Amino acid sequence: MIVIAHVSDIHIDGDERATDRTRAVLRYLEELPYGLSAVLVTGDIADHGTPDEYATARELLTSRHPLLVCPGNHDDRAAFRKALLPQETSTLPYAPVNQVLRGEGFVIALCDSSVPGEHQGLLADETLEWLDAVLAGTPPELPVLVAFHHPPVSLHTPYVDEIRQFGEERLAALADRHPHLTAFLAGHAHTAAATTFAGRPLLVAPGVVSALRLPWENPGPDSPHVHLDLPPALAFHVLGEDGRLTTHYRTVTV
Repeated sequence: MIVIAHVSDIHIDGDERATDRTRAVLRYLEELPYGLSAVLVTGDIADHGTPDEYATARELLTSRHPLLVCPGNHDDRAAFRKALLPQETSTLPYAPVNQVLRGEGFVIALCDSSVPGEHQGLLADETLEWLDAVLAGTPPELPVLVAFHHPPVSLHTPYVDEIRQFGEERLAALADRHPHLTAFLAGHAHTAAATTFAGRPLLVAPGVVSALRLPWENPGPDSPHVHLDLPPALAFHVLGEDGRLTTHYRTVTV
């Protein structure tokens, strides 16, 4: 059984609150009685993209499980690379940060949907070309999970939907060419969600630092859209031997 822990939006900002919540989530994963196939962190690692924030994130984002991290709209690609991917040899510090994890019986293609200087998301042409090559180079019997920060659909969260991933028709066309693309995984929304995109599941991790109110939860136009009192949460994506994907959501005590 393949089990992938999915964490998102830790927003390390120098304040103890974000640090404590992230530490609690990683500690929870470390204390699980069984090993995980992977831990995936889908963006907004640093709140302001500063070296100090990434230094803290580097200390927090350690695990006995294979761990993979991508940037979000709050991240700075060059600072992200320097702190979290010191082994990378790219001479283009602001190029998209695309990574692949080839596990036993599965593949995760982690795409950079961030756009330097912008909050909205877009997969660059070079990222789509890279993803096409990863999918083409993966045996058709192996499931491929494609992950990024920005969801390519609206999720009924107006604050985030304005800065979701755009140009999504290019990704949908790529998915049509590769039937073993099993599901899409995203963050950004600070709320757990499950929907579809390009005929596949699109599974969104809840936020660690906060949760967003949905429109029908908000008592009035002057109410804050951010829940700060809800506990941090994460998702577990489970790929069974029959190929069926199931997602469970868990909250964590700080």
